[in-house]
Amino acid sequence: MDPLFFVIFDLQAGKAVGMASYCRIMPAAGSIEVGHIHYSALLKRSAMATEAMFLMMQHSFELGYRRYEWKCDALNEPSKAAAQRLGFSYEGTFRQATVYKGRSRDTAWFSIIDSDWPALRTAYEQWLNPSNFDSQGSQRIRLSDLTRPLTS
Repeated sequence: MDPLFFVIFDLQAGKAVGMASYCRIMPAAGSIEVGHIHYSALLKRSAMATEAMFLMMQHSFELGYRRYEWKCDALNEPSKAAAQRLGFSYEGTFRQATVYKGRSRDTAWFSIIDSDWPALRTAYEQWLNPSNFDSQGSQRIRLSDLTRPLTS
């Protein structure tokens, strides 16, 4: 069961455009991680990508999880920036957490907890609202402007 993969499907294009999974699924601790995120060029930097992450978060909290985690290589600046844009709070770096691709890897840890979720859900709903996008699909308000004040 762990990891549990999901396909991100573009209904308009009629094809899969990415995938993500729940991993480190720990119901007794109320903790679940999102990982194995792979986006095609069609999905990268799109509202659909953000919506997919929102839907996975929402589903986790609806299932009763109290902690939603994001971990990445501490050298992976795009992943760290994505976590923060999405409203995850940085918790710290586990030094020499693993050996990966032949080198010692430090791992950056981020989380959203159940008490963060109501305000973050509202921020996502505001950002995903069609009125937030102009006729060319450009956002009027950046998600990070909505989530930054909510993270610790």
